[in-house]
Amino acid sequence: MRMDKEFAPDKEALRHAIDLLGEQYSSGEPGLLPSTFSDHGIGSRAVLDLLAPLVLGGAARLDAPTSFAHMDPPTPWVTWATTLWNASLNQNLLHPATSPTARLIEEQVVHWLAPFFGMAGGHMTPGSTLANLTALWAARECAAVKEVIAAGSAHMSVGKAAHLLGLRFRTLPTDSKGAMLAGAVPEDMALTALVLTAGSTSTGSVDPLSLAGKAAWTHVDAAWAGPLRISQHSDVLDGIEDADSVSVSAHKWLFQPKESALIFFKDPIKANEAISFDGPYLSKPNVGILGSHSAMAVPLMATLLAWGRSGLATRIGHCMDLSARFSDFVRSHQRLSLFAEPETGIVVWRPRDTACFDQVFQRLPQGSTSMTTLNGERWFRNVAANPNVDLERFIAGVLKAFDALP
Repeated sequence: MRMDKEFAPDKEALRHAIDLLGEQYSSGEPGLLPSTFSDHGIGSRAVLDLLAPLVLGGAARLDAPTSFAHMDPPTPWVTWATTLWNASLNQNLLHPATSPTARLIEEQVVHWLAPFFGMAGGHMTPGSTLANLTALWAARECAAVKEVIAAGSAHMSVGKAAHLLGLRFRTLPTDSKGAMLAGAVPEDMALTALVLTAGSTSTGSVDPLSLAGKAAWTHVDAAWAGPLRISQHSDVLDGIEDADSVSVSAHKWLFQPKESALIFFKDPIKANEAISFDGPYLSKPNVGILGSHSAMAVPLMATLLAWGRSGLATRIGHCMDLSARFSDFVRSHQRLSLFAEPETGIVVWRPRDTACFDQVFQRLPQGSTSMTTLNGERWFRNVAANPNVDLERFIAGVLKAFDALP
């Protein structure tokens, strides 16, 4: 029997692929791609050389010294290696026979992390959109909820999940920071799934987690700020332990490649029974939304093993310090206005003279800053997801943006 060499490791070509990671590319050139699907391939080694300038040169550098704009972090190199292993094996956790070790690794990662949130178990999903959908599915089945209530600042995935599940959805007003107003929460929530956000997308605000447990089901969307529970800033999320479910994006402050997230449950046995389906081709029931399910826990476990809790906490703490230092700068500068004190590593600010907003934005270091709209007004937004930010360099770029202004 002849083995197809495309399915065997070409060590020389793989070393070349790694060497290409270290090359410097000015920009990607999409025009280099053929306009039609050719009958004959050019060979895998040639493909590496063709795509490297496009993929590596055309991407945003999330590890750049002034990459301070989004919730997307750089990833540690150990995840690159283990993701390559995953690709070579193509494990499917739907079937224990095809992924015996990968299933155990995911179970262990969940076992390590769930207690930080007061949860007892759960599983991984490709992102918090699916984690939130999974949580509200469990709420509908386990607690017979008929509606979902969230703050107006909640992530769009919450309303999307309610729509998909046929549940009523309504939002509550927020305070000046964008957090849910506790006084606006209805007294009777016997048929309600209350979604509390721990780290809103625009401002990083945290809803009053003291409300957890007041509804038939409480879900905390901790996609962004959840990993603070593993750091010295754990108290920011006190009360999260009283929820019924918690979602966390591993591809945010756990520094994982996309797509990687976790859904945790207070009572995973009850939740799993409610969201499981069986089939004649399955040796175990399929839990959750996914059918085929990748070994996304492998790079996460590799990171946790490599860094330990203290290493992860140090990096998260450094990011929080970056946001605090930048907000100090904004507060002290006479030409700048700070939206609110950063709670979870997100700084929202703008020029006091809003007429120069667009001019300033265009002059800021490229890729350094994002924008958001709050109460109909535009603000700059910086997110401390990149531990490699050179804050002095970024601040110098901010000051330079104002140099030519009147």
